Amino acid sequence: MKKLTGIPASSGIVFGRAFLYLEDNFPEIPRNTIGKDQVGGERRRLLGAIEEAARELKALNDRAVREMSKEQAAIFETHLMMMEDDDFTDQILKRLETDLINAEWAVRKISDDLIRKLAASTDSYLRERAADISDVSGRILTKLLSITKFSLADLEEDVILVVHDLLPSEALAMNKERVLGLVMDMGSRTSHTAILARAFEIPAVLGLSTATREIKTGDLLVVNGADGVVLINPDEKNLFQYEQAIHQYHAMFDGLLAQTALPAETTDGCRFRIKANIETPGESEQARRFGAEGIGLYRSEFLFLNPEEVADEETQFRAYSQVVKTMEGRPVTIRTLDVGGDKLLPEFQSADEKNPLLGWRAIRFCLSLPELFKTQLRAILRASVYGNVAIMFPMISGIEELEQALDILEEAKGECRRRGQAYAPDIKAGTMIEIPSAAMTADILAEKSDFFSIGTNDLIQYTLAVDRGNERVSYLAQPTHPAVLRLLKGIIDTAHEKGIPVAMCGELAGDTAATALLLGLGLDEFSMTAASIPLVKRIIRGAALENCRALTEEALQCSSYHQVSALVEAWMNRFFPDD
Repeated sequence: MKKLTGIPASSGIVFGRAFLYLEDNFPEIPRNTIGKDQVGGERRRLLGAIEEAARELKALNDRAVREMSKEQAAIFETHLMMMEDDDFTDQILKRLETDLINAEWAVRKISDDLIRKLAASTDSYLRERAADISDVSGRILTKLLSITKFSLADLEEDVILVVHDLLPSEALAMNKERVLGLVMDMGSRTSHTAILARAFEIPAVLGLSTATREIKTGDLLVVNGADGVVLINPDEKNLFQYEQAIHQYHAMFDGLLAQTALPAETTDGCRFRIKANIETPGESEQARRFGAEGIGLYRSEFLFLNPEEVADEETQFRAYSQVVKTMEGRPVTIRTLDVGGDKLLPEFQSADEKNPLLGWRAIRFCLSLPELFKTQLRAILRASVYGNVAIMFPMISGIEELEQALDILEEAKGECRRRGQAYAPDIKAGTMIEIPSAAMTADILAEKSDFFSIGTNDLIQYTLAVDRGNERVSYLAQPTHPAVLRLLKGIIDTAHEKGIPVAMCGELAGDTAATALLLGLGLDEFSMTAASIPLVKRIIRGAALENCRALTEEALQCSSYHQVSALVEAWMNRFFPDD
C-alpha cells in the first residue's frame, strides 16, 4: 500500500478502480518550414481549425448553460471568447508568416509561451489561466492534427479518475454518474476543476504532483477528499477499515445534514453563527442545503474573469441580487474586488512587480481606480434592497485606506440617490483583517468598522513570511504558530472592547481541529466552504465553551506550533474520541 497526500479540494470518502486519463498529451508536433507561396494555405488551415473548434466549444457552452449554473457555464464562455479573440489568432498568424512555419507549430509555440508565463506566476489566479490557454490551444491542435480523443463522456464503468490536469471542458463533458472521485497532479482549491468537483459533489484530492506516475489504470484507490489523502492498493485490513470509515462517514454526514436547522450552540448554551464562503451565485443553494446561516464571504472576482472587459454594473447587480434573494433574509457579506499585483484585469496592465503579493492589489487597486470601485459599490448597494447585505474591504493595512474606501462608498450612495436607485440605508461596512499592521492597529480600525472578518490565509502568510505557493517553505505556514494565535487573540479582544463582532473567513475557520481553539479565543462567527459546515457545527454543538477557553489559555502559553498541535490533538481525543 502507498499513501499520497495532497490538497483536500472536495469532501467525501470513496474507493474504486483507477482510470488513468492522459489524453491531454499530444503526439510530437511537427515543425515544418514552408515557402511564402504556402502561407495562404496554412492560414486557411488554421482559420478553418479555429472555426471548427469554436463550433465544438459553442456546443459545450450551450450544454453548460442548460445543465449548470450561469457562473460555472461562464468558464466555457470564457474559452469561447479566447477562441474568438482576434489578438490570439493574430499572434499565431504573425508567427506563421514571420517564421514561415506550419500552423500546428505556430499554435504550439504561441500557446506554450503564454502558458509558461502564466504558470510561472506566483498568483494562483494567473496559474489557473494557463489551463484555459491549454484547453483552447489543444482544441485547435486536435482539429489541425485530425486527432480523435477519447471522451470522458463515454465512461461506462464506475472509476476514480486520475489525471495530470483536468481541463474544465473535460470536467463538464465527463459522465459524472460514473466518476466516483478525482485525483490530480495539478490544481488548487481555487482552480476551476476544484470548483466543478465541489459543484458535482465528487470527492477530490488535487496537487498530488506524482499521482499519474504512481497510479496505474486498475489500481484500487481510496480517496479521502476531506483530509487530502489517497491510498493506492490498500491491503484487506486497510480496505476494510476504510469501508467501515466510508459507511460511518456517510451515516454521520447524513445525520448531520438532517440537523442543519439546529443552531451552532455549545453544550453550555453559547450561540455562534456559521456561514459559507462562495465564489459563484450558484453555490448559494448548496450553502443553504448544508445549513449556512448566511454568506460570510462572497468573492466577487469570478465576475471579472472576462478577458475582454470588466463586468458592468448591471451584470454585477444581477449576480449579487441572485445570492441575496436565494439566502432569503440571511446575511450576505460581499467582499469588494480582490485582484491586483500580478492578478491583473485584462485592461489594467502595469509594469512588472518584483513582489506582486505586496503590491498593487485588492483595496489598493480599487482606491486607485475609483470609478471602477464605485461601479461595484453601486451594484452591491442596489442589491441590498433584497435582503441583509454587508460590504467588506480586503487587504486594509491602515486607517487611511479604510477612510478612503468609506468615502468612496458614501459617493456611491450619493450617486444611487441622484439616480433614484434604492439601497438599504443601514448597510454595514467591515474590514478584512489579513495584514499584521491591521491586526496591530485593530483598535483604530474598529472605530470606523461595523465588523471585522479575519482572512487567515494571508494573515498567516504575511505574519510568518511564508509563501504558501512555495513547496520548499509551505510547511512553515502553521495556523497554530504562537505568533498567529497571539495575533488572533489581540484582534478578537480589541474588537470586542470596541463593541464590534469578529468573523473568520479564512481556511482555518473550516478546520475542525482548530474549532475549539477559535471558540476559546472568542470568535463570534465562522465562515467556510459549505461542505465543512456540518462537521464544524458538530464540534461546536458537542463542546462546552468553558473547556474551549481552558484549552486556548493553555495553547497561548505554548512556545511552538508543535506543542500547540499536540495539545489540541490530546484535547480532541478526550472530548471527541470518534473524530
